[in-house]
Amino acid sequence: MPLLSVQDLKIHFPVRGGWLGRATDVIKAVDKVSFDVAEGCTVGLVGESGSGKSTVARALLKLTPVTGGSVTYHGRDILGMSEAEFRPLRKEIQMVFQDPIGSLNPRMTVESILAEPQEIHFKERTRDARREVSAMLLEKVGLPQDSLQRYPHEFSGGQRQRIGIARALAVRPKFLICDEPVSALDVSVQAQILNLLKDIQGEFSLTLLFIAHDLAVVRHMSDRIVVMHHGKVVEQGDAGEVCENPRHDYTRKLLDAVPVLI
Repeated sequence: MPLLSVQDLKIHFPVRGGWLGRATDVIKAVDKVSFDVAEGCTVGLVGESGSGKSTVARALLKLTPVTGGSVTYHGRDILGMSEAEFRPLRKEIQMVFQDPIGSLNPRMTVESILAEPQEIHFKERTRDARREVSAMLLEKVGLPQDSLQRYPHEFSGGQRQRIGIARALAVRPKFLICDEPVSALDVSVQAQILNLLKDIQGEFSLTLLFIAHDLAVVRHMSDRIVVMHHGKVVEQGDAGEVCENPRHDYTRKLLDAVPVLI
């Protein structure tokens, strides 16, 4: 049984018009998407902007209403759960967001940012225990302990993304969704963050869903690749097989778009 299984997922948004605001059309952002994520593996979800990748990610966290299909985690139906039933799973399923500055509260210190999820999910931890865990997490992501008293705007983009990763790890998740975690970073910093994600995956025994539009990055990170186009899955399989022997024209176009050093 896979850790996560998505079957025939559909997310449609009505287009309303007229003075009565009636639905005149529908946008099929995600249409009958299916894939599995095995425990301990990394599945790469790749496609151009607007292909539905991030919408799928938000649906897995119950942040976007779903039109149809099923999502099961450890064999349990996520979509059928109430918020109260799903809340304990939020600490098992965490997300690293695309924009590191937009996902961090500018009014909170790094210590507060890392302590907040611990206060919610580990109420028994004392303030000293939370601070100790926060300092340990900063060390794991390569930031000094004196960063605890600083604010997000005092860090570079790559450092802010490290803080975002540390926040996701603060509740000891089992499944980490990385939604375009390096697309907003300089090329020189991207490799550092990708290597960091690989390191913490091994150390924390994580399962990853890695979302990106760059097939070269996805290949570097993933065991399996799922290719999305216009809300549909057009190809999926082992990373090496998809990249070496693509079956769909769109996959070949993504490969042709990968920069090549001359």
